[in-house]
This record gives sequence, structure tokens and C-alpha cells, in this order.
Amino acid sequence: MGRVDVRFASGPVWCAGWWYEPENAETPGPVVIMAHGLGGVKEMRLDAYAERFVAEGYRVLVFDYRHFGASDGEPRELLDIHRQLDDWAAALHHVRSLPQVDRRRIVLWGTSFGGGHVIEAASRDGDVAAIISQCPFTDGFASVRAVGLRSLVKLTVLGIRDALRGLRGKPPVLVGLAGGRGDAALMTAPDVRPGLDALMPPGPRPPERVAARVGLRIPFYYPGRAAASLECPALFCVAMKDSVAPSRSTIWHVRKARQGRIKRYRTGHFDLYVEPWFDEVVADQVEFLREAVPVQQS
Repeated sequence: MGRVDVRFASGPVWCAGWWYEPENAETPGPVVIMAHGLGGVKEMRLDAYAERFVAEGYRVLVFDYRHFGASDGEPRELLDIHRQLDDWAAALHHVRSLPQVDRRRIVLWGTSFGGGHVIEAASRDGDVAAIISQCPFTDGFASVRAVGLRSLVKLTVLGIRDALRGLRGKPPVLVGLAGGRGDAALMTAPDVRPGLDALMPPGPRPPERVAARVGLRIPFYYPGRAAASLECPALFCVAMKDSVAPSRSTIWHVRKARQGRIKRYRTGHFDLYVEPWFDEVVADQVEFLREAVPVQQS
């Protein structure tokens, strides 16, 4: 397989990504578009999934959202839900322009916050072949409740300060992705810090903070509601002990997908990315791809 650095336009700037091309691919074929979760970048284990998909014959585009990783966008670490959904739309537009891609066989793959985005993005687009949504954020209220009241109050105060600074063109007020109970952080469960550590690539660590204003938006974001309007096959990989995106709310939403399939794993949010759970999860995803969007059409 080959991997090259690519970029595509989203709004006035560029999103950066990796493009994977399987060996001996000669005819237009399916593609899997992938992006990460809350404040995540592509180096945080997405290559492990991409390599498994490419080994099965799928082309893959992995990208960073604007303001994160190798993508453009100022200020840095600005997590804007609407912009990230626009980035998914831009990625779709980009791959549909490529001669080696079969436009009828495009799959969206997202995890955590991105797992919610792909439900919303596919519902809006209406023309993707399938989605894979891993440990998805589906319900703003459920995730905020998991953070705890003390943390929520602190996040709200910082979010208001950051939003006001944004209106004046000032640098953002940043909050941590991970923290302890009662801290001003977006995730406060005990397994969050070791879970993030397990995803970090060698070398310098990506920033683990985002602009605090997103804390004002998360409680009102319910991408799980879009599951009922999906018109394509969907695989939902749900961690039943999820401390970040509670599984009970997730299942309540995604079971409404008419062509949905739910795979349950009795483990936590971050365990799906690493062994011993990774092999089982990615094998289920490969099996789903073979059935829903086969490389070789009959």
C-alpha cells in the first residue's frame, strides 16, 4: 500500500490528510473517509484502522479538522461543531472529484465526537454508501451529565469568557480535554487520562486543550437524532462501559437507524482503539465493509 500527504479546501483554508492507495488498484473503487474525535488528530491511532482497511482493498482518506493537527485554521484548537461538519462535507466533495473513486461507494468512519459527526454528515448528504460510527457521541445532555456538575459550572464560566474574547478577536481561553472530577475539563472520568495517553504517537504530543466556547455548544448537540433519517447501512460500535459517551443514550438513538447494526463491547470508551479490543473491533468493521460496500461488485 502507499500513503501520501494530501490537502483539500474547506472554507477559506485547507484540511490536511493522508491518502492511502491499495496495491494493484486499477479501477475506480470504494473509499473510506476517516476523522477523529474531541480534539483528536489523525496520528492518534487512525493509521492502524486505515492500514487494515487498505489491506482489504479500500482506498482511505484520513484528515484533520480545521484548526487541528496539520490542517490550517486560526486560532488553533478551535473546536467548532458547524465547521467540523463542513469539513466532512468538504472531504466528501474532494473524494468525489477523484477519478479513482467510485462515487456510489463512499463510507464515512468516525470515532467519539467524530462518531456523532458521521451520523449527522451522512444524514445531511443523503448519498453515502455506509457509515461506521465508533463509540459515538450522540447525546449532548448525557455527555454533559457524565462530566459532573462542578466541572460543568467551571466550563460554562470559561466558555462565556472565551466566547466574549472571540467576539473581540482575542486569543481563545483554552480548557483541557482531560481532567479529574470537578476540574474544568471536557472529560473527567478516571479512565480518560490513561486512555488518551495510550493514543498518543511517539514524539511531541499533540495539544490536549481546546477553545472553551465549545463547552457552551456540546449540551445542545444531538447527532444521534439523525440516525433515524439515515438512508444507508450503518455500523455502530458501542462501548458498554463508556464513561464519555454513555452507551444507554447511544443505543437509544442509534437503534432507530433503519439499516443499522449495533455491536456491543463490554469495555470502556478508549479501549476500542488498542489491544486486546482493537482486533475484535476492526475485524467487525472489516466484515461490515465487505457486506455493505464490497471492493469487488458482483
